[in-house]
Amino acid sequence: MSALLELKGITRRYPAGESEITVLKEVSLTINAGEMVAIIGASGSGKSTLMNIIGCLDKPSEGEYFVAQQNISQLDDDQLAELRREHFGFIFQRYHLLSHLTAEQNVEVPAVYAGAGKAQRRQRAIELLSQLGLGERVEYRPSQLSGGQQQRVSIARALMNGGQVILADEPTGALDSHSGEEVMKILKDLCAQGHTVIIVTHDPKVAQQAERIIEIKDGEILSDSGTVAAIKPTPIQKNTPRRISLGQVYGRFSEALLMAWRAMVVNKMRTLLTMLGIIIGIASVVSIMVIGDAAQGMVLNNIKAIGTNTISVYPGEDFGSDDAQNRQSLKSEDVEALAQQPYVEAVSGQLSKSTRLRRGNLDASAQLLGVGRDYFKVYAENFSEGMSFTPDMVERRAQVVVIDANTKRRFFPHQKNVVGETLLIGNMPATVIGVLAEQKSIFGSTNSLSVWLPDTTVNSKILNRPYLDNIIVRVKEGVDAKIAEQQITRLLTLRHGKKDIFTYNIDTLVKTAEKTTSTMQLFLTLVAVISLVVGGIGVMNIMLVSVTERTREIGIRMAVGARTSDVMQQFLIEAILVCLIGGLMGIALSYGISVIAQMALPGWTFAFQPIALISAFICSTAIGVIFGFLPARSAARLNPIDALARE
Repeated sequence: MSALLELKGITRRYPAGESEITVLKEVSLTINAGEMVAIIGASGSGKSTLMNIIGCLDKPSEGEYFVAQQNISQLDDDQLAELRREHFGFIFQRYHLLSHLTAEQNVEVPAVYAGAGKAQRRQRAIELLSQLGLGERVEYRPSQLSGGQQQRVSIARALMNGGQVILADEPTGALDSHSGEEVMKILKDLCAQGHTVIIVTHDPKVAQQAERIIEIKDGEILSDSGTVAAIKPTPIQKNTPRRISLGQVYGRFSEALLMAWRAMVVNKMRTLLTMLGIIIGIASVVSIMVIGDAAQGMVLNNIKAIGTNTISVYPGEDFGSDDAQNRQSLKSEDVEALAQQPYVEAVSGQLSKSTRLRRGNLDASAQLLGVGRDYFKVYAENFSEGMSFTPDMVERRAQVVVIDANTKRRFFPHQKNVVGETLLIGNMPATVIGVLAEQKSIFGSTNSLSVWLPDTTVNSKILNRPYLDNIIVRVKEGVDAKIAEQQITRLLTLRHGKKDIFTYNIDTLVKTAEKTTSTMQLFLTLVAVISLVVGGIGVMNIMLVSVTERTREIGIRMAVGARTSDVMQQFLIEAILVCLIGGLMGIALSYGISVIAQMALPGWTFAFQPIALISAFICSTAIGVIFGFLPARSAARLNPIDALARE
C-alpha cells in the first residue's frame, strides 16, 4: 500500500544575512494513514519546521513531498490552502484561537473557508464541542475558558472539515498534567477512529504514548521506531479544479463581511479613529455642495429680483463715456418705438437725480426717479398699498409719487395707510399714490430712500431737459435675451443714424454670478476632497497597523485553509465598510451642519440633492478600495509560518 505522506530528501534552508542556515538536511520519511507518530527533539532540532512542511504551511528548499502521491511543489498557494482546509487539522501549543470569536465560531472557521452553509457548520461545530465535553460552553470566548478547554476547542476546529491528518505542535506544553492527559486521550481516540495523528514534542513521556517515535537532531532523523500498518486508510483525494457557484461566491462575501464587522466591533476606538478622517471629509464635501447650492440659489434669486429678462439701454459708448452729445441720445420717442416691437413685454424711460424730501419738520435726502407708466411692470414690482401711475397721470404731468418702504418709515412712522398724504419733493408738493413692497437687495439691506414720479412730471417741472438717462426693456418670455439685445441695438442705431448707445443684459450678470459661485464651489469642493484623501491615507495607515496587530490572526486563518484571496477580501471589505459607515456618519454630520446653518441663515434654502448623497457613497467606496488595497495585499502576502510565530 502506498504511503499517505512521503518525504524524499527534504532540505530546508533559511536566509541569514548574506549566508543561509540549514534547518533540515535531506530528511526522508513515510507516514501511513491511521498512524499515530511522535516527532521528538530538542528546541532548534528542526521538528517544528518538519511539521510545517508536512502540514503544507511551508515548502522545502530541496527534495520532494508527496501527499497521497501528489507532489505539493506542483500546487499553488490557493491549492495548498485547499489541501490544508480539507484534509489537515492543526492543534497548536498556544491554541491560536481568535479572541473575539466564541468557541463555536472558532470551530466554524475552517468550514467558513470551505464554503459550508451556516446552519450546517453550526450544527457540526456544536456536535464536535459536545463530543469533547464543551457542549455548555459553545458561546464562551477563549478568555472565559481554561487552558485545557481552549485546547479542546482547537481540537474541534482541527476536526471541523474532517481532519484526516491531525498535526499537534506541543499539544500539552501549556497544560497542567491532568489536562494534558485528557488531550492525549482524545488524540489516541482520534487515531483509533482512523485519523492520522502527528505529534511534535520535546517531552519523552508524551512521545511514548505514540505508536511510532521519530527522533530528530540538528535537522536529521536520528532514529525511527518503524512504521506500523494503517488502522483504517483514509486516502486524501487529489486536488481537482472545482466550479464555484454564484451561491458560494455570495456566501464567501457575506462571511467576509461578517468577519470584518466583528473585527470592527471588537476594536471600537480604533475603528472610530479610522473613520474620523472619512467622516470629516465626507461631511465637508456634502456640506459644501449643499451650502454652495443654497448660496448660489440665494445670489441668483437676489439678482433675479432686480428683474429677469431685462435689458438696460444707456447713452454713449460705454460706462464713463464723456461725449456730451452722446449723453443726450436717448429720447422718449425711442421708448415709444421700442414698445412697438414684438419681442418687448414692457419698456420705460428713466430720469434720476438726488433730491430732498420734506414733511413738517422732517427732512431727508433721497433718490428721485422719473419713470414711465410701465416701469413697475418692467421690474415686476409689487405694491404693499396703493397703485402705479395711470396713463392719465403720465399724460397730464400729475404731481403724484410712489415711495419705497424706507421713505414710509422715515416720514410716516406711525401710519398704516399713507396713500393720499403729501410730500415735498424739492419745492414741489406731490401726493403719495402707492408704496412699493419691501424687497431684499443683492447688495444687502440699505437705508437709502427712493421715490418715483412720472417721467413727464420730472422732465417738465424739475429737470427741464428733453433726453433720458437710460431705457429699461423687459423681454417677453421665451425670447432669447441675447437676440433681443441685438435687435434693440440695431433699431436704435438706425433711428439715431449711428451707434451712440450701449446695452447691458441682466442675464449676463446672472450667468456671471452662476459661473463665479460654481467656481468657488468647485474650489471649496476640491479643498474638501483633499481632506477626504487625507482621511483615506489615515484609513490606509491604520489598516496597515491593524494588519501588523492582527498578524497572528491572519496566520491562524491561513493555517486552517484561508486562501490569499479570502484574506485580501476580508481586509478590503473591512476598509470599505469603515469608509461607508464613515460616509453615512459624514452625511449625518453634514445634515446637522445644514440645520445649524438654516437657523443662522433663515432666508436660505438647503436641500440634499441625490447627486450629493450618491457622490458621498461613491467617494466612500472609492476611498475604501483605493486605500484599503495596500493593507489587504500586505495581509494576503504574509507567510503563515511567520504570522503564527508573531505574538
